[in-house]
Amino acid sequence: MSLSGEYLPSTSEWARQQAETFEATGGKESAELRGVPIIVLTTVGAKTGGLRKTALMRVEHDGKYAVVASKGGAPEHPAWFYNLVKNPCVALQDGDVKKEYVAHQAEGAERDEWWGYATEVWPDYDEYQKKTDRRIELFVLEPVE
Repeated sequence: MSLSGEYLPSTSEWARQQAETFEATGGKESAELRGVPIIVLTTVGAKTGGLRKTALMRVEHDGKYAVVASKGGAPEHPAWFYNLVKNPCVALQDGDVKKEYVAHQAEGAERDEWWGYATEVWPDYDEYQKKTDRRIELFVLEPVE
């Protein structure tokens, strides 16, 4: 299941630099946001089909990861949310390890469990949820064997 497509850098300069530096250094540089470890998620663009790279908070448990579509509590989902809905096959780099995963939107007890893991890592997620009327979605990424 290898991801393919042209890399389309983020239009946000700081986001592009963080993701590219993290990948280029095997996670040795640009590996944190406000002192908290990050991962780089590579998705296939829902509209463009190009490869998109996003630095997100590192939420890992038993070899699986969660990615939280918070966008800081903005009223709309981040662009990568739509990429995962359309194309759930992704790549994730954690430090110098890059693997492929399949994402699914968490619901019910699974979502509650992973929300707990996510807020342990980044307590601001609870504040972001209070700022918006939309439910902040969470995806669980399971490794492709």
